[in-house]
Amino acid sequence: MSSISVVIITYNEEKNIDRCLQSLKGIADEIVVVDSLSTDNTESICMQYGVRFISQAFLGYIEQKNFALDQASHDHVLSLDADESLSELLLESIADEKQKGFPVDGYTMNRCSSFCGKWIRHGAWYPDRKLRLVNKKKGRWGGINPHDKLELKEGSSIQQLKGEIFHYSYYSLEEVVTQNNKFTSIQAKAMFAQGRRANVLNLIFNPLLAFINGFILKAGFLDGADGFFIASSVAYQTMVKYAKLLHLQREQGS
Repeated sequence: MSSISVVIITYNEEKNIDRCLQSLKGIADEIVVVDSLSTDNTESICMQYGVRFISQAFLGYIEQKNFALDQASHDHVLSLDADESLSELLLESIADEKQKGFPVDGYTMNRCSSFCGKWIRHGAWYPDRKLRLVNKKKGRWGGINPHDKLELKEGSSIQQLKGEIFHYSYYSLEEVVTQNNKFTSIQAKAMFAQGRRANVLNLIFNPLLAFINGFILKAGFLDGADGFFIASSVAYQTMVKYAKLLHLQREQGS
């Protein structure tokens, strides 16, 4: 049997972190929480579970998660967000692999997100497959902020696990609007820094394709009004992202 570390990054997550930590009972040999200087009760809740709590000013989503990955004592690491928890079936799947010594380099799992209290199982949000359990010698966080993702070295083995990560994403429509504005600014700056550029066609066609993909091709319509709102939100976020990138280009004269 192999040991497993669970790493979580937090910032003012008192409404979520207890549920996340509760779901890890019986599976985690170590829990490391890297906190971005929270001002609420996040730390006191974490300490009730005997976690290793590390305060670290926010470095960026990718950078903060790689910092957390490096703090894990064990080679096999499960990375979670504070607003996530593990289903019973996923716990059983991880326990089975743990018993076998984690013979695979990385494990993917489906993530099911809630939207204002409803679980969404269609469209762009589902199955939302995530690579979250890896041998840290083989994996690092990459992607474009704020959309980070674990990536394995070439030639690494991957297996899909049964069960789901439950993602308690948005409690209100206001949170969606606020998050969209925050994330699109981060995305636009990251894209600009990578040399990517936008034009008016991106403002027209990319949002349209995003809506068609989520609402029609991925059957978001089966989630009813919520599915329509989510597909529209993804389309709007796509448009705003490129609009902000275009604005940066004009500001910088490139």
